[in-house]
Amino acid sequence: MKHTIIRMIIAAIVFFTTHTFAQETYAFREGLYLEVPYTYGREAIYTDHFLWSYYGKDFKKPAENTAFLSGTGQSSWVKVSADTSGFFRPQRTTSGDLRSPNNPPGPGRVAAQSAQSTNPASQQFRGPRSSYYYLSYTAEKEQPAILNIKGNSAVLVNGELHAGDPYRMGYMHLPIQLKKGRNEFFVRGAFIAASLQFPSKVATFATDDLTLPDIVQGRDNNNLKLGIVIVNNNSKALQGLHVESNIQGKSQMVSLPIIPAKSTRKVAIVVDASSVQTVGEVAAKLHLLRNKKMLDHATIALRSVTADVPYRVTFTSKIDNSLQYYAVNPAQGGEKPGQALFFSVHGAGVEALGQAQAYASKDWGTLVAPTNRRPRGFNWEDWGRLDALEVLQLAKQTLQPDTQKIYLTGHSMGGHGTWFLGATYPHQWAAIAPCAGYPTLKGYGSADGLIPEKAATPMEQTLLRASNQSDVIAYASNYKNLGVYILHGDADRTVSVDYARQMRGVLSEFHPDFSYYEYPGGSHWYSNESVDWKPLFDYFKWHQRKPDSAIHHIDFKTANPGISASYAWATIYQQQIPLEYAHLQISRNIADRTLAGNTKNIASLTLDISDFPVGDTIAVQLDSLETIAYYFSDSTKNSLYLHKANNRWQLVDVPSKADKGPHRNGTFKEAFNHQMLYIYGTKGNPEENAWAIEKCRYDAESWYYRGNGAFDIIADVDYNEQDHGNRNVILVGNAQTNSVWKKLLADCPISVGRGRVTLGNQQFDGTDIGGYFQWKRMDNDQLSVAVITGTGIAGMRAATANQYFAGASGFPDYMFFNSNMLKDGATGVISAGYYTNQWKLD
Repeated sequence: MKHTIIRMIIAAIVFFTTHTFAQETYAFREGLYLEVPYTYGREAIYTDHFLWSYYGKDFKKPAENTAFLSGTGQSSWVKVSADTSGFFRPQRTTSGDLRSPNNPPGPGRVAAQSAQSTNPASQQFRGPRSSYYYLSYTAEKEQPAILNIKGNSAVLVNGELHAGDPYRMGYMHLPIQLKKGRNEFFVRGAFIAASLQFPSKVATFATDDLTLPDIVQGRDNNNLKLGIVIVNNNSKALQGLHVESNIQGKSQMVSLPIIPAKSTRKVAIVVDASSVQTVGEVAAKLHLLRNKKMLDHATIALRSVTADVPYRVTFTSKIDNSLQYYAVNPAQGGEKPGQALFFSVHGAGVEALGQAQAYASKDWGTLVAPTNRRPRGFNWEDWGRLDALEVLQLAKQTLQPDTQKIYLTGHSMGGHGTWFLGATYPHQWAAIAPCAGYPTLKGYGSADGLIPEKAATPMEQTLLRASNQSDVIAYASNYKNLGVYILHGDADRTVSVDYARQMRGVLSEFHPDFSYYEYPGGSHWYSNESVDWKPLFDYFKWHQRKPDSAIHHIDFKTANPGISASYAWATIYQQQIPLEYAHLQISRNIADRTLAGNTKNIASLTLDISDFPVGDTIAVQLDSLETIAYYFSDSTKNSLYLHKANNRWQLVDVPSKADKGPHRNGTFKEAFNHQMLYIYGTKGNPEENAWAIEKCRYDAESWYYRGNGAFDIIADVDYNEQDHGNRNVILVGNAQTNSVWKKLLADCPISVGRGRVTLGNQQFDGTDIGGYFQWKRMDNDQLSVAVITGTGIAGMRAATANQYFAGASGFPDYMFFNSNMLKDGATGVISAGYYTNQWKLD
């Protein structure tokens, strides 16, 4: 008993000392835990009963065993303590179990998913129960700190929402300002560990999340770019920063973009490794400078490798001007123009370099592995898809492969990426080979869950239409002209072999040339043969992509011409019903000078006729309607532009770029591209202005975590056309709070101000309406503006969630909801939809 009391006294002294005098690191050991419903998934609608209550007027401070009332019932705050590893691991109070942080869902795995189901589409994601923690820290004075939480999806810090670290990567260092007295943290997550650090420097390097190139012997290494995180601990933005690098006496200096107050940003710096002549690990010394004064320094390690082993290449992405990388596994004897290109997309949690290293070098081609922006990233959809396209283009430019011998493959989540990229861009590949993959996110999810299979209301169905492109089963006919090789272990408990069997059944209905193999006894990963399977590459060798001149029959579908519009010589330019599937089946007979076919949900179509002989009339008949005669001469165009109206196809002039089309087709998420620029409003009241800055910071944190990216953030008063005109804009605020609104949205039929939303001739009143919408930029026919808005602080807070960064989540052109959506879901949506092809409200 005596020893127990002594230990308790010592523990109390240690706790009091750490808590009061703020040692260098403070680990949270005690807190309160609450099970409360929320849903954050792959759709625009989200619910969060805790936030709905927290943002309301009657929220009560948590206390042990006190009740918390939500819209669906009552639960209580329960006291919890961290274990010896620093993690809080509360037990579920209802049936089911929680997954240990030491055994989180692995690559491509869905927590607690049944591998025995015979209907893969019916398998549902069952993760940890929705829960929040309440943690607190009492500071003796106002001071900066760095918050690090593992296992959470978000955290409220004294009321401000910040991004989380759901995969427990450990590199989410959030600079915050502690106020004197009690500081409160509401953490969304199940198994978490949390700590505070107390920095002594204004700005520091964070070296635990680097984007690195490799030093490849025999190549030009004097201007290599790498990505490193800068942490601004200051309450003011930092500008005029530089980083000086030094490798074996060779120095480089680069200036950095502005780092906003209390934020982090991954920046690109340059190193000169031209003096490195040996392989192995090479030290690079970095100095962070402001006005020649050193703020911080670090030493990092780079790899120096020979040119015959897998290596990394960095590049600047056109999406957000951030630094990304891809991996190359060179062909035996080195890369040679005219060889094959194998494009391999990785599984969840797998680095691109590790993906490339899983293959033995081939004697007839080079393998390239893009990143999907992160090892988990976007499931190869959205910006993962754009990353793949960027890398594919770079690989074509640098390697100069035979474009008829480009092959796509991938494992697990990359198996899904193979199905998705193969169906979305069928004309890019000679053959595809999904390994241990699943076809659609309607049947198999991850931490973001599933795309809902069905909608509960017509409004929700309108929203879910924006996810149609993800469901490749609906347009599997696009695989018809591709070779397809399916590889799956028959004992895979992570991604059931039933998915492979499902796609075998789909392909068997129409595909003339696919191969299928179940590896006997194969688990999810049964050796490098899980991807580097000789019969698969033999199958590739037997296939070549046909040139456009040899393609005379097209059977092509798309759900969004802004994502995928073309196959060979045909382009679906506009749809009749936005984001419903558009289907083109067309054949040409060059000898007979005819084009004939059928269309579904196509308003405008473009056909390239350059393969036809000049000086003759071409007959075009679509949908068994009136035949169009077109005389093709030297003075006429090589492309036919056709438009369907009043049940009649007719020739038209080149479509106006001011209308919708493949160049810019709408949906809110389309605007997060083209070096997007966030602009926050400063013309509101203090609460509204603070929300706008916090929203930009929250999105920047989320974008960094999910997409390894960064974007510029400026105030509305700092915007000018000369510096910012050639970029997409993400506008945060409303017509009263953001002064850029009138400059960029003058012709938009949607207006949002205090207390009112106007959509054409419709009006919705109230101060608790939030919304997202997209609009075309008047000054550029490819660029867009996305707006995150609210009619008052309640509506703005309801629009804070950023589910648009969840891979394959569907967002329409515009969407408005009241704050009750956080409690009631789809019934809180008051309006959502799509503009016409002429950018008018339907």
